[in-house]
Amino acid sequence: MKTAPLPEVAPRLALKERKAADLMTPNPVSIREAATVREAVELLTRRGISGAPVIDHAGRPVGVISRADIVVHDREAVDPAADAERVRDIMTPAVFCVAPEAPASRVVREMIELKVHRLFVVDDRGTLVGVISALDVLRHLAAP
Repeated sequence: MKTAPLPEVAPRLALKERKAADLMTPNPVSIREAATVREAVELLTRRGISGAPVIDHAGRPVGVISRADIVVHDREAVDPAADAERVRDIMTPAVFCVAPEAPASRVVREMIELKVHRLFVVDDRGTLVGVISALDVLRHLAAP
C-alpha cells in the first residue's frame, strides 16, 4: 500500500534584525510643514513615493502628507488654483514613532495594532532619523 507524500511545510520566517535602527531607512525624504501643497506634490512625484513625514523647524515629525491627503484636499478645495495652502493645513497630524533601540517585535506589533504602513524613528530629542515601512520589515525577513 502506497502512502501519499507529506506536503512540504514552508519554513517560518523571522526578522534578522533586532532593533528599529536595523530595519529603518535612515535620513528619510521629508517635507517642512510650511511648504506649499504644490511643493509636496512635486516632491512626492519626483521621488515616486506615496507619502512623506512632515517636520517642524527643529526636524521633529508633526504629521504625514500623502497622495490621498492631496486628492482629498483638491476635491474639497473651493479654489483649486490656489497655491498658498500649506502642508500643515492638509497633512494627517498623527505621528507614530519608535526609538532606534526599539525591538523589531515592537515595531511589527505597533504597525499591526495601529494599522499603519510606516513608523517614524526619532532620537532622544524627537528628531526624525529614519522611517520603517512595511516593505522595510519584509526585506529583513529570513528563514531562521
